[in-house]
Amino acid sequence: MEDLRDRRPDPVAPDRGLNGAPRAAVVGAGWAGLAAAHALASRGYAVTVYEAAREVGGRARTVASRAGDNAFAAPLDNGQHLLLGAYTDTLALMRELGQDPDTLLLRAPLRLASADGRFALRAPRLPSPLHGAAALLGVRGLSAGARWAALRFVLGLRRQKWLAAGQGETFAQAGGSPTVAHLLAVWNQPEEIIIRLWRPLCLAALNTPPEQACARLFAAVLRDSLDAPRSHSDLLLPRCDLSSLWPRAAAARHDLRPGHAVREVAVEDEQVRVDGEPYAAAVLAVPPGIAARLLPPHPEMTAVQRALRAFRHLPIATLTVRLAAPFRLAFPMLMLTEDPARGHLGQWVFDRRALLGHDTAHGELAVVVSAASAFEGRDRAACAAGLLDQLREQLSGTGASGLPQVEHWELLIDKRATFAAEPDLARPGNATVWPRLALCGDWTDTGYPGTLEGAVRSGLHAGRLLADTQGIR
Repeated sequence: MEDLRDRRPDPVAPDRGLNGAPRAAVVGAGWAGLAAAHALASRGYAVTVYEAAREVGGRARTVASRAGDNAFAAPLDNGQHLLLGAYTDTLALMRELGQDPDTLLLRAPLRLASADGRFALRAPRLPSPLHGAAALLGVRGLSAGARWAALRFVLGLRRQKWLAAGQGETFAQAGGSPTVAHLLAVWNQPEEIIIRLWRPLCLAALNTPPEQACARLFAAVLRDSLDAPRSHSDLLLPRCDLSSLWPRAAAARHDLRPGHAVREVAVEDEQVRVDGEPYAAAVLAVPPGIAARLLPPHPEMTAVQRALRAFRHLPIATLTVRLAAPFRLAFPMLMLTEDPARGHLGQWVFDRRALLGHDTAHGELAVVVSAASAFEGRDRAACAAGLLDQLREQLSGTGASGLPQVEHWELLIDKRATFAAEPDLARPGNATVWPRLALCGDWTDTGYPGTLEGAVRSGLHAGRLLADTQGIR
């Protein structure tokens, strides 16, 4: 009789899937991790994604309202986010996943207008960089001197190839890596334009006050908005909750392990073990402090782990307000004027009703407070009261009777929303000493502050790096 043992299929290697594809693990289902998973899958890997939370999207995801599902017309996000036309990798990734940016994002030419109507900047549809120059010279609410000073500042940075030094300064003369406040001072920017334009932009892009923020990163944001194709300066406002924008579509393509907080990563000669499970390669797409803890010990990684532990994080607060009557802003995103002494700490207000298209009987607004350290340890009701007073005062001229009665509000504070984008911050690259293990996140050395596009670019690069290292195409 034939020995049936000779007819058994070849055993599947533990780090390969049933179809023989190499298995890869991604620890973290934020924007960076899911981008890495997409890049790995595109190169032939079978990807397993571990996520400690129950929802995907990381620090740009949908969250449950404390008041229940019916408190607001649409799901809440853990922060109100804005994308830009310069986010080319994010837009390309959405299209590859079958998520249409033209449907899911409201695209509008660069427009920054205050809620009280006293300030407005609009970029006309002119070729770059003329659109930026025309926008600065046409600002309403600033003196002619301030407008020309702003234009000299931007043109000067452009002549210096956006290196963010002062007039005639080298980096060494500027102290190596100057702050945004230093940069604005040496370029003689008037206080009125700092308050109305540069400070709000710095807070929005870097989530770090100008006195602490890295001038190089700020200049990179201006470069990619004003010295790039005109469409790169366009505002892209989500028309759906952030998890539905593309993270859920990405996660659905992989083996997702929600609610699994990874405890151990071990790198061996031929595989990487994630909580004991073998993979051909792995990506750590977690916050820097967690990455430092999960990285296996190695003399050549000591400096990297030290740098990861040195990151300082800053909060972002978002107050979502449901109104008792219909209400619309003049534009879905308006600027607010800060007055810290009165608790008026909001910088932006978004019209959720206009963006999400739900419940025409009620208005819904979202107020954003970047670098919201002032809220830490304070009573939430007191914080919300200051923001609501700010809304009523600065939106008083919007309608005949001003802001309708507030029916419900919810204040969300993401305590570790982004890293503090400070000068000379040591940010690691994607590669590690182990060819089978890579890092990714907006905190890696992307050349950008902690933005969504930075996270996506880091994830894509990490996934491609691993695939190339392992010889997978």
